[in-house]
Amino acid sequence: MNELRSLFRGHSVAARLSAGAFVAATGMALSPHALATEGGVGRPITGMQIAPYAGIVPPTDDWIVSITSIYYEGSLGASKTLPIAGKVTAGLDYHISYNIVNAIKTWGITAGGWNFASSFGVPLQYTDVSSFHGRLPDDHATQFADIFFTPVVAGYHLTKTDHIALSVQIYAPTGAYNTDRLANAGQNTWTFTPTFAYTKLLPKQNIELSLNYGVEFYTANNQTQYHNAPLSVLDLLALKRFGEGWGAGVVGGYIQQLGHDSGGLADIVGGAQGHAVGIGPIVTWNGKISKTPVGATLRWVNEFNVSNRPKGNAVELSVNATFQ
Repeated sequence: MNELRSLFRGHSVAARLSAGAFVAATGMALSPHALATEGGVGRPITGMQIAPYAGIVPPTDDWIVSITSIYYEGSLGASKTLPIAGKVTAGLDYHISYNIVNAIKTWGITAGGWNFASSFGVPLQYTDVSSFHGRLPDDHATQFADIFFTPVVAGYHLTKTDHIALSVQIYAPTGAYNTDRLANAGQNTWTFTPTFAYTKLLPKQNIELSLNYGVEFYTANNQTQYHNAPLSVLDLLALKRFGEGWGAGVVGGYIQQLGHDSGGLADIVGGAQGHAVGIGPIVTWNGKISKTPVGATLRWVNEFNVSNRPKGNAVELSVNATFQ
């Protein structure tokens, strides 16, 4: 365990909680009612739920603070009719800037080979939504989105190179939400996401392979009676680290709705299942500013196989610092 402590000390190791789970986790929450989760999106953005060292919870006693910004631009096709506020539109364009301040506390406790952490995030979102044919008025707003927190992340070091982390991330319906608006930052639902993360380190090649898998369970929206079906969310990352703290690799994601939506407008238009697949490059940097370990990641994910969800591109920039 002392070897693990020395490994993590001096490195900016943001466990999967650092925004993207960022991003998280991420929590994009839009108001338009559509097939395949209300608003057509749900909370995840393709390829944005994973961070470097996703399966590792350090044994150190630290605070890890991250600031993450995700810009998403996508469209829900003209063939997808969306009942909204008693009207029907033939498609929507989305421009979203999702910005998160996230804090992670690693406990510095080792129990039976397990290490633990907790996290809490506050997101601010700019949303711009417009209909293809102007059948609905364009709407835009800057609002607080739903806060999210993870009471406990439990990490286990299988070997020096194989690590897993288990957690349940929770979104609370605290963001701005109005059934008469297109641009909403909140979803007006509780969401619970049991998550499994795994990281494989290849020290000789200086390569990391990580996986993050979760299933999102939504409560019903008590204002619209719409109940999203669970979403299966898989993210993969392959990263090669070089000198001077730099790394580069590939990140991808696969989102699949498990079952059909129900209640409210889902019963009228049919709760069709949606999915999305995306892939793109990621660049990372880790170093120190003064004596503080810092890190940064930049990624771009292009969605290329999408059904009953918006299709587009997402760019994420995340910066984190570890306070020991």
